[in-house]
Amino acid sequence: MLKRPFDKSKLPSRHVTEGPERAPHRSYYYAMGMTEEEIHQPLVGVATCWNEAAPCNIALNRQAQAVKMGVKQAMGTPREFTTITVTDGIAMGHEGMRSSLASREAIADTVELTMRGHSYDAVVGLAGCDKSLPGMMMAMVRLNVPSVFIYGGSILPGRAPQVDEIPADFRSRDLTVQDMFEAVGRHQNNEMSDKALDMLERVACPSAGACGGQFTANTMACVSEAIGLALFNSSGMPAPYESRDAYGEASGRAVMDLIEQNIRARDVVTRKALENAARVVACTGGSTNAGLHLPAIAHEAGIEFFLEDVCEIFRDTPYFVDLKPGGTYVAKDLYDAGGIPVVMKELRKAGLIHEDCVTASTRTIGEELDRIEREADGKVIYSIETPITKTGGVVGLKGNLAPEGAIVKVAGIPAEGQIFTGPARVFECEEDAFAAVKARDYKEGEVLVIRNEGPAGGPGMREMLSTTAALSGQGMGKKVALITDGRFSGATRGFCVGHVGPEAAQGGPIALLKNGDVITIDAVNGALTVDLSDEELAQRKAAWTGPRETIYTSGAIWKFAKLVGPTYKGAVTHPGAEGEKHVYSDL
Repeated sequence: MLKRPFDKSKLPSRHVTEGPERAPHRSYYYAMGMTEEEIHQPLVGVATCWNEAAPCNIALNRQAQAVKMGVKQAMGTPREFTTITVTDGIAMGHEGMRSSLASREAIADTVELTMRGHSYDAVVGLAGCDKSLPGMMMAMVRLNVPSVFIYGGSILPGRAPQVDEIPADFRSRDLTVQDMFEAVGRHQNNEMSDKALDMLERVACPSAGACGGQFTANTMACVSEAIGLALFNSSGMPAPYESRDAYGEASGRAVMDLIEQNIRARDVVTRKALENAARVVACTGGSTNAGLHLPAIAHEAGIEFFLEDVCEIFRDTPYFVDLKPGGTYVAKDLYDAGGIPVVMKELRKAGLIHEDCVTASTRTIGEELDRIEREADGKVIYSIETPITKTGGVVGLKGNLAPEGAIVKVAGIPAEGQIFTGPARVFECEEDAFAAVKARDYKEGEVLVIRNEGPAGGPGMREMLSTTAALSGQGMGKKVALITDGRFSGATRGFCVGHVGPEAAQGGPIALLKNGDVITIDAVNGALTVDLSDEELAQRKAAWTGPRETIYTSGAIWKFAKLVGPTYKGAVTHPGAEGEKHVYSDL
């Protein structure tokens, strides 16, 4: 490859590599075996969330080496570093989940600090599990450097042993971790033996990679392509495929092209790009957590793109990609069918994509789509003219129970099941709700309310997969509804409303509910209401004694609870681009 000149006089790394006064800094680089040429090339941070916590992240270290090769091929100098991950599959159902959303901020913060501290010129970020994807993208937009995101890839689907002891429906489908949470419910219901549960847990997750359904990790991986930060089709290939390395190399080369053309993260992440991303979440029946993470990414660019804006797009986007948990297929099947490029090609046919958005390849979305020859297969990816449903798989709700909004996934729920009215059964935390579900201490037709689980009040806005999966495992997923100021896993099934705002800790209406209050969830018309007058709600608010006491009074979770803003704005912890007085890449 021909050497191309890079003018370092305007790049951040000039502060650590150029001029006589930087001799001490250069001595450190020589200590690590770098050549003079490598020192004076652009320095590219290669950030990974590699760890041994879970299969989602275990392959990122290998993939980072491929990225570094690509950077070197394109005359850049890669500098690898790692950050944390909290993996929801491990953190789920106990106190560890309080660390999950806070980890998104910690990931963004630590990538920012590493980039700032060492004056790197650009970043290629690799992430595998739920919060690490938006956290990495938030850091890119915050720093506003040339940036390429690459997903670590999904896990391969599991298969159950074909033995009679395992229920037939588990034997007949691809397995994901979602099935294991639901198997716990079956086991609690005495419909699955200890031996069957043991056999399933050994085969449900057979490889490296993130959860295989359209849960939060794969949803945000799809977002990375749709928003333009990732190369087209880079998110689809399962993690164990060695051929993923080709995407790593290509991402490394791409970031050098972005440096050369001075295309930065905020040139890519625009209002139109965010709308494209929301379209893809809707048409794939993606995780409700996208309603939290897209506003947070927008915040880093100084763009007001709140939960209501996301839901507005969800409302008029057809749902036409048949993925778990509401549908049939897993991420590998979507990849085999052509992946997100084919999905976006279908959206373009209906005029639902902004084609002029620039991407990590330096080409626009329209130019990228012009290169895609494959068409929808009609099985995993339906034609947009004959969608599964005419509106998105995720719906926004508002009403006197959620003045700041709420969100519900309706993918896989028939229209007649999208309106639910019933008496409230109030729980003060997830543990209380799970204990009641485990003991079958609830009634068909009730609306289970789990409060004090918001970003500040939780603290940490925990996900409720253990409770919802247990309900599904007991066969009650369609016979009760559930609302919370916390979150739901992307793997959640059933009529479950999350992100209710204001949260209970801030005196929102959810804090004022009592057992027996009649709640209506109307996903057809986008309403979440309680049958109480404004006067009654005002009286209850006046009598409210304040938020529940917490044991988290120091450390990172306390800090998060003190700083975190409202859910509808993305539960962010700093003023964002709107309040900044400088841009890192211009210092």
